[in-house]
Amino acid sequence: MATVKNRNQLIENGKSEKARLARSLILNCYREALNQVDPAKLVKSKLTLKKSILNINDLSFDLDKYRNIYVVGGGKASGAMASALEQILGERITKGVINVPKGCKAKTKHIKLNEANHPIPDQAGVEGTMQMLDIAKNANSNDLLICLLSGGGSSLMPLPREGLTLKEKQELTQTLLKSGAKIGEINAVRKHLSAVKGGSLAKVAAPATVLSLIISDVVGDVLGDIASGPTSPDKFTFQDAKVILEKYNIWEKASGSVRNIILQGIEGLIPETQKPNDTIFKKVHNVIIGSNQTACRAAKRFFESQKIKTSLLTCSLEGEARQVAAELANKIRAAAASKEAIAILAGGETTVNVTGKGVGGRNQELALATAIQLKGVKGFVFASLSTDGVDGPTDAAGAIIDEDTLKRAELAGLNPECCLLENDSYRFFSRLEDLVFTGLTGTNVNDIVIALLL
Repeated sequence: MATVKNRNQLIENGKSEKARLARSLILNCYREALNQVDPAKLVKSKLTLKKSILNINDLSFDLDKYRNIYVVGGGKASGAMASALEQILGERITKGVINVPKGCKAKTKHIKLNEANHPIPDQAGVEGTMQMLDIAKNANSNDLLICLLSGGGSSLMPLPREGLTLKEKQELTQTLLKSGAKIGEINAVRKHLSAVKGGSLAKVAAPATVLSLIISDVVGDVLGDIASGPTSPDKFTFQDAKVILEKYNIWEKASGSVRNIILQGIEGLIPETQKPNDTIFKKVHNVIIGSNQTACRAAKRFFESQKIKTSLLTCSLEGEARQVAAELANKIRAAAASKEAIAILAGGETTVNVTGKGVGGRNQELALATAIQLKGVKGFVFASLSTDGVDGPTDAAGAIIDEDTLKRAELAGLNPECCLLENDSYRFFSRLEDLVFTGLTGTNVNDIVIALLL
């Protein structure tokens, strides 16, 4: 189970007994939410094997009818998913390759775990993806290909289209991540520059049966957006990719190769991604086994078990972090005025348009912007936390604030507004020792926002 490494310090930063209790409860809630989206637990709770019959939801597969069972995939949770799958299927697995983040601690016997970089793809990721494609190419009609996908799969399963270098794709990914584009928009572009995403893996694997077990890190759980949909149809086109790059003023900055591929696609000179009516999907089964809703429901159950009134606002939180902060602050301010004990929850993923020279992540920026919005409000504690343990380019999962955050910042010589303007939330919360550190959690289902008023 993932734990908050600096839990004691975070609790002691509360200046009153009530603030310390609220901080403790929020961290306990976060731990419970992470526990319920543990990848191994999700796989074992969804998959059952009775004799030769593998069941998941309303699907059944007679494993005795398959000559080979292959396993491929990638993502932040894929290592733990692979380990759990091996415990269920054991010697039935012929072989497999999974791309996992560097430092993954999962252990497997039949499935190779290939460490690669995230969020910027690297050559190790390319080599692992090529091995997956080799496996998929060799699969035939009496084989079963199980694909394990989770958040981070887009970066961890890179394979640029012919004519595009990995360096060019790395540069474009970095630019998109800083642009404020939504993850669905980023993935719409990446799919059209990839030889494996946008249903391309499913195409290579045909006519084998494909079962994808998916942990969603995408708001709304859109299959085509999770890991950029290697086994899912793609609703976007090359024209859409161009429009997205123009929307965020990236088109003219993109390399000539990127623009050339997209223009060739628009003209029909190179194949589109796989579309919903393609016959290759007749033997493809995509199953979501965990999502942000799983984590949010667990958080809600936790507070209800503590006899605290709980309001789950949404599991589809989106938008620029500062704007979302203003909206959440209004909810918290209204709750504070009513003087009732309440937990307010939300899940999803905000974005940050990076214009400053500081360091931070969407959760830290959301927490800082919320602290500024709630100046003068009493009795609240608020945290915005990633479920993967990594907030943007930092080693923090997020940050926690309360009514004394701005006072403590003033004493530390920090200017909250300037830090926000410079996108420098990491330095702000580092000085206050209010960053939340978990390390890699091994899962990823977006972010969870928790406000508590006691």
